[in-house]
Amino acid sequence: MTWQAWLTLAVVAATLLALARDLTSPPTAVMSGVVVLFIADVVTPAQAFAGFSNAAPFTVAALYVLAHAIVKTGVLQPAVGLALGGAGGRRAALSRLLLPAAAASAFLNNTPLVAMLTPQVAEWSDRQGQSPSRFLMPLGYAIMLGGMITLIGTSSNVVVSALMEAAGQRPLAMFELTRIGVPAALLGLASVILLAPLVLPDRRAARKDLEGLREFSVSMRVVPGGSLDGQAVGAGGLRSLTGVFLVQIERDGQPIAPVEPSAVLKGGDRLTFVGRADLVVDLQGTRGLVSVEEEHVAPFDTSRHTFFEAVIGAASPLVGRTVKEAEFRGRYQAAVVAIHRAGERVNAKLGSVRLQVGDTLLLLTDPAFRDRWKDRSDFLLVSRLGGAPPSVTRKAGTAGLVALVVVILIGTGLLPALKASLLGAIAMVGLRALTPAEARSAVNFDVIMVIAGAFGLAAAIEHSGLATAVAGGVISALRPFGPRGVLASVAVATILADAFITNNATAVLLFPVGMAAARALGADPRPFAITICVAASASFLTPVGYQCNMMVYGPGGYRFGDYARLGAPLALVVVVAVVALVPVFWPF
Repeated sequence: MTWQAWLTLAVVAATLLALARDLTSPPTAVMSGVVVLFIADVVTPAQAFAGFSNAAPFTVAALYVLAHAIVKTGVLQPAVGLALGGAGGRRAALSRLLLPAAAASAFLNNTPLVAMLTPQVAEWSDRQGQSPSRFLMPLGYAIMLGGMITLIGTSSNVVVSALMEAAGQRPLAMFELTRIGVPAALLGLASVILLAPLVLPDRRAARKDLEGLREFSVSMRVVPGGSLDGQAVGAGGLRSLTGVFLVQIERDGQPIAPVEPSAVLKGGDRLTFVGRADLVVDLQGTRGLVSVEEEHVAPFDTSRHTFFEAVIGAASPLVGRTVKEAEFRGRYQAAVVAIHRAGERVNAKLGSVRLQVGDTLLLLTDPAFRDRWKDRSDFLLVSRLGGAPPSVTRKAGTAGLVALVVVILIGTGLLPALKASLLGAIAMVGLRALTPAEARSAVNFDVIMVIAGAFGLAAAIEHSGLATAVAGGVISALRPFGPRGVLASVAVATILADAFITNNATAVLLFPVGMAAARALGADPRPFAITICVAASASFLTPVGYQCNMMVYGPGGYRFGDYARLGAPLALVVVVAVVALVPVFWPF
C-alpha cells in the first residue's frame, strides 16, 4: 500500500475508536479525520467536503421534519391504540406491536418513531404487570427491520443511494429495496417474536423506582424566628446538602417550584427534599428546620410537578460531567432523584456521579420540562412518567396527506427524493402542521454533520488505494467461496462495524470497499451496495451502535449483553437472507 493508504487506515482507525469509545462527539470525530486527510493532501478540497454539496444530508434533514410532523400531530396514534389494546399472550402482544411499527418505519425516520412509542409501550407494560424489557428492545429491532424496506426507511439507505449516484450508478428507486427488505424484515420479525420471550430477561427499569418513592421524599418545616427564617436558600446552605435536593417550598398552601437559590425562606414554610433516605443525615443536623414526619409525595401538585425519564445520548454536554459540575438544577430546573446505569440504580451521592452515555435520569420537575428539552441534544429521549399518550390533533389529516404525497412522488419517480422531501417539509410548515422552530429542532444536526463528513473519509478510502487493498485481501481469502462468499463478508463486516459506530458512518466507510470488491471480481457493484444498505440497518449487537438501541437502553433497564442475546441470531438471519436473495434479484 502507498503511504496515503497507510495514513488513511490510521486516520479511519482513530476515527472509529473515537466513535466507539465516545471520546468526542461523532461530528467532531469524523470532521477531524477529514481535516487531517485534507491537510496531508490525501484528498482534494472537493473530495474532502463533497458531502456538503451532496443531496443525502439535505434529504435526511427533510425526512426528519416530515417524521416529526407525523409524530407531533398524532397521525399514528389510532394504530398505536389498537396495537396496545388487545388481549392475548406475550407473542400475540409482540405481533400486534411489531408488525405495524415495522410498516410505519418503512416510510418514517426511525428515531422519532422510537421516541414516540417507547413511553407508551413502557406505560402499557407497567399496566400489564410485565417488564418493559420484554417489549422495548423488540420494538427497536422491528423499527430497524422496517427501515430496510424502502429508500426513505432509514437515513443510511439515502446515503448509499447518494454514494451510488456519485459513483456513476443509478440511484436507488423508492421501492427497489422492497424485494429484499420485505423478506428480510418478515424473517427478522418472526425471529424476534419467537425468540424474545425466551432470551430476554425481566429487567428493572428506572420508572420502577417510583414504586418506592417514600425513599426519596423528606419534608421539613422552617422554624419561625429560627436561623433560616428570612434567609435565601443559597445563603442558608440548602443548595449544597449531601444526598438531597430542595425541590419545592410550600407557603400558605401554595407550592413554589422550581426553587431558585435567591428564594427567601419564611417561618412556617414547608420544604420538600428529594434524595436517598440513607444520605439525608445533613437534614437532621440543619439548624432552623424541623421534621414534618411525612415522607411521601402527597403534597406535590401534579399539575405543577411530575416525574420524567431522560436518557443521555452521545452528543449530550452532560457526558463525563457530574450533576453538580453541570449545575443541573439551575440549568434544567429539575431535581435528579435517581440515576440508572446498565439496568441498575447507581448507589452513590448523586451530585458526584460522573454521567455516561445511556444513563437514565429520573427527574422531578414541572410538566413543561419535556417541551423544553425533547428536541435538544442534552437528552436522547425525554418521557413523562404516568402522562397521557399523545392525542390526534386537528392537523393530523394534513400531515398524513403531505406524507402520502411525498411517498407517491418518490415512488412514481415524478420527483427525486431530495426535491420531494424538501417540498414535503416546506408544506408541513406552510400548512402549520409544524412551526418553523419545531421544524428546525426536528433536524438532528449531529447526524447531518456525520453524513456530510463521512463522504470525505469515503473519498480517502477509495482514492488512497485502501479500499482496493482491503478488497483484494478479502477476495484472496474467500475466492473459493465465490462472489456470494465475498458478499457475505461485506454483510458481516457492515454489521460488526454497526455494533460500535453509527449506521450512516458504517455505510459510507464500507461502500468503497464493496465497490472495490465488485471491480476485482468483475461483478456488478449493485448487489454489494444493496447488501450494505440492508446490513447497515441490522445494528442489533450492542446498544451503542445505533441511536434507537440507546433510546430504549435505560427505559428497558437493559444491560449491555442483553442486546447480543436477541441481536446475534437476528443478525445471522439478516446475513442469510442477504446472501440467499440479493444475487437472485440483483445478479452478479
